[in-house]
Amino acid sequence: MDTRTNEEWLVALREPGPERQAALADLQRLLVRGLSFALNTFDDVRDSDLDDFSQVAVLKIVDALDTFRGESRFLTWATKIAVRVAYTELRRARWRDVPLQTTVDTPDGEFIPQIYLSSAPGPEQVTLQRDVVTALNQAIAEDLTDKQRQALVAVVLQGMPLEEVARRMDSNRNALYKLLHDARQRLRRRLLERGLSAEEILDAFADGETENANEAAFGGKR
Repeated sequence: MDTRTNEEWLVALREPGPERQAALADLQRLLVRGLSFALNTFDDVRDSDLDDFSQVAVLKIVDALDTFRGESRFLTWATKIAVRVAYTELRRARWRDVPLQTTVDTPDGEFIPQIYLSSAPGPEQVTLQRDVVTALNQAIAEDLTDKQRQALVAVVLQGMPLEEVARRMDSNRNALYKLLHDARQRLRRRLLERGLSAEEILDAFADGETENANEAAFGGKR
């Protein structure tokens, strides 16, 4: 049970020596317990995973001690960091065996963002969807570089975490942001040249959560 005050945690974790080692061990043990509750809906999380997540979290917590403002209990603050670490690691694991170049294809080989399609579009929306998809296929095939196409498919259409895509492309988060920004700009220009506005694109695929996905893909309404 956690009996330390906020100040006692901070002092123990900052001062080298046996007290610090004991505090680190206690912190990891308590984080494992907290993560077991936070992740109890994940059937594939093992005890060894909880240990790994808590070890990574302890390092981050120690590095972030100066940012703790004391607005909550120290352990509550630390557990939130551990949960974020766990979710990040679980997302990475989800995509570990997924080829980066995997795309969403139709049987005839066209690239179509299936996750954007409205579940029950009307006749006018179907026509608009076809126009947008045709223009999008052409723009992705002709206007994007191989790296831009790879990044856009992985991040926007497959939902792969930015950090994982950057790692696989031997890049970094900032460079990937720039790559995606340039890709979106190229797609937007091509679609505008074909007479399709950003609003029409969103209207074509708007259906609850899919509207938010399109705003992310095309940089929001203009």
